[in-house]
Amino acid sequence: MVNLPLFLLRHRVTVEPYLGDGAYGPTFGDPAVDVPALVGESVRMVRTADREVTSTAQVIATAELHCPVGSRITLPDGRTATALVVSRHTAPGLPVPACTEVMCG
Repeated sequence: MVNLPLFLLRHRVTVEPYLGDGAYGPTFGDPAVDVPALVGESVRMVRTADREVTSTAQVIATAELHCPVGSRITLPDGRTATALVVSRHTAPGLPVPACTEVMCG
């Protein structure tokens, strides 16, 4: 599997992985700081597991990114968003890079 070249990932984000709901609301794991990513801020409609929602940012990172749906992501401009849809793109045996795409709202 070919990895996404790091020189293409010009932005840095912070990812706090969603662990589940606790007695006082959602709980998050230790933040992954300074994660290389490519961030595109555009408004799009996306379909989650149970509804259609508006995404305001798209984050593309390496295939190794640990970001479950519901994770908290701090974008380069300081805005905090929630991971709505997480897609892992791989093509074993083909010379195309593997990556993780996160649609944020």
